[in-house]
Amino acid sequence: MKAQDIESKIDEVLSKVRPSLAKKIEYSIDLIRKSEKMALRLDPENGFYNTFSGGKDSQVLYHLVKLAGVKHKTHMNLTSVDPPEVIRFVKHHYPDVELIKPRMSIYDMAKKKHILPTRRLRWCCAEFKETSGAGKVTLIGVRKQESARRAKREEISTDIKGNRNEETFDQWSEHEEQMVTCVGGKDKILVSPIIYWTERDVWEFLNANGIPHCELYDQGCTRIGCICCPMSQPRQKTKEIKRWPHVKRNWLKTIQWLIDNGYIDHNFNDAETGFHWWISGKSFDKFYADEFMQSKIDFDI
Repeated sequence: MKAQDIESKIDEVLSKVRPSLAKKIEYSIDLIRKSEKMALRLDPENGFYNTFSGGKDSQVLYHLVKLAGVKHKTHMNLTSVDPPEVIRFVKHHYPDVELIKPRMSIYDMAKKKHILPTRRLRWCCAEFKETSGAGKVTLIGVRKQESARRAKREEISTDIKGNRNEETFDQWSEHEEQMVTCVGGKDKILVSPIIYWTERDVWEFLNANGIPHCELYDQGCTRIGCICCPMSQPRQKTKEIKRWPHVKRNWLKTIQWLIDNGYIDHNFNDAETGFHWWISGKSFDKFYADEFMQSKIDFDI
């Protein structure tokens, strides 16, 4: 059975999990239902703009939205560096999810911007992910437990005219009327129904309800995202390029183009060196000192 076709009633779901998780499920569903009024006002035809990645958190969100019975449409933004296993999983188990192809590949975007995406300049998310759902109420599967940055998030994030605010639903609903007139263009409202969930909660929900997950989790991956994501650790990136060598080949071509056209001026002799600097996550000075200066030291003196 496809994950998309799994139909459950709320009472059945609640009876299969720990009482503490049951309370979180009820809270999440309640938050989604309370937010639907705003979603329909901004997009009467489709309601919520539900995001999907093929990862475990987005799966939970997908099924909670179904349990809530609200109007929505689910989308997955592709980046051209998506693991093929994830795309196959989504196409098979969630065929109703709209796959949005990028207007240009991440490699061509790097050429256009004349720079590679890095941890400090992560333009890839801005170009391929964050612009989706503009002018709508967008559901996202963010959890506080994931990182220190996300721990500061609240269940409602308003991004109105470049001013980001984090609020609880009660705070948000107090000025809902004024917000309707503000939202437009790229402004949007983000709702995080599983913000208080733990990783244990996520896996318990999926397993208790017999919801299949992507094979990559069973093969050692702890997260599912873009191959060689700038936010990944160097060790993780090294594993990924061994598994998906085509991504390294494409980045080598891109880096060589940037070198040949004078956009990378670190005196790299070849694209291979530039690639290893990029996945190291280090500044160029640190990378050069570790990789080249260290090798010139004569330890036998």
